[in-house]
Amino acid sequence: MKSFLSHIKEKFGDGHYEGDQFGGAGGHDGTGLPTGTPGNFMFATGIECSYPTIANGTIRRDLLAETDHYNRYKEDLGLVKEMGLKVLRYNLPYYLIHKGPGQFDWEFADLAMAEIKRLGITPILDLMHFGVPDWVGNFQNPELPVHFSEYCGAVAQRYPWVRFYTPVNEIYVTARASAKDGIWNEQLKDDRAFITAMKHITAASIMGNQQIAKYRPDCIIVQSESAEYIHEMRAVESDAVRLTNKLRFLSLDLLYAHTIDAEVLLYCLDNGMTREELKWFMAGEPPGYQIMGNDYYGRNERIIKPDGSWCAAEDVLGWYTMTRQYYERYRKPVMHTETNTFNAKDAECWLWKQWVNVQRIRQDGVPVVGFTWYSLLDQLDWDISLAEKRLSVNACGLYDLDRRIRPVGESYKMMIREFGQITIMPHGEMFEFTTRPAMLKVEK
Repeated sequence: MKSFLSHIKEKFGDGHYEGDQFGGAGGHDGTGLPTGTPGNFMFATGIECSYPTIANGTIRRDLLAETDHYNRYKEDLGLVKEMGLKVLRYNLPYYLIHKGPGQFDWEFADLAMAEIKRLGITPILDLMHFGVPDWVGNFQNPELPVHFSEYCGAVAQRYPWVRFYTPVNEIYVTARASAKDGIWNEQLKDDRAFITAMKHITAASIMGNQQIAKYRPDCIIVQSESAEYIHEMRAVESDAVRLTNKLRFLSLDLLYAHTIDAEVLLYCLDNGMTREELKWFMAGEPPGYQIMGNDYYGRNERIIKPDGSWCAAEDVLGWYTMTRQYYERYRKPVMHTETNTFNAKDAECWLWKQWVNVQRIRQDGVPVVGFTWYSLLDQLDWDISLAEKRLSVNACGLYDLDRRIRPVGESYKMMIREFGQITIMPHGEMFEFTTRPAMLKVEK
């Protein structure tokens, strides 16, 4: 005599749905939708687009040009679609578009945005990525927030269908590399210059956000910021490292009007921030819906040995622990907004390790709404932080510069096929209401 399971399998397949077309009982445990409808978790990539100046302002790095995106943008956007992705971190090059007060060149932006719209891709528009127009100068210019906010408002008016924005990419990294480490733009190595850049860039982000919200009140702001930490291998931590580990929060403290650590506050006041400026930042966070994006590369987490030499820590804390620190501080929805590794052989494993981090932190109750492998294409000279124009290829893309898919790209496709039904909020499928009546299939 056949068992009841045999009869069920003959009638319905191996799962609980007819034909097992929905992967068994998946869906009600939050792993997928029993309807087969794609989930709304934001799997994404980005197209590397940095454009700082180097060599005392005589050389402009533009990764969109150096990777030939301006000529191959349709092909590149098609690769995003081919990958199975619906979300793209995409930059409109501020330094090329904003020609002067009230003057804009939209030629390339219009072409690219029309293709993004045609393909049904959701852009997260990145409006400042490590550089400013020549006529603005650099991040020491106190007029930057006014000029940049004009640009943000113009973008929001021109593309009213766009809802997701990153006004300024990695505020902390921008200020540090330009005014503290002496690599880009003003190329200064000075505490006062660093705080000046930090004030101007953060104010630009806030005012730009305000202009975006003026034309798109329901805007969603995905603030991409680098998650960093230094492990100092000394019995007693040095003052410099302790302060650096605290300063990584400064941009978000100013952006979200969060109470600043006393030591950091004194450092700010000692280096040019006024009480009036502090009061302005602490007045309240910007409008719209705020998502805290954390960028994590293994090289962001460093170990400094007693002799002063250092090595990449890679997952001593990891994205989970570091993001948990940021989440506990700001209590914002989170997105993993950037990750990669320069070693192509390690890329597939690194991708899955980062996804394990995302899954685990979601299981522990932190609302992570998206994940990004950055970038779509291989990059150039990021192993030296763009400090010189060597044009050395960093094999960290989903595709190489000939637009051939890399093994990590195939792995990302596999991830999207397997997890593409998950929702931004676990079990969120139950809240996806419709006005249409349910259609029931009745057996005759």
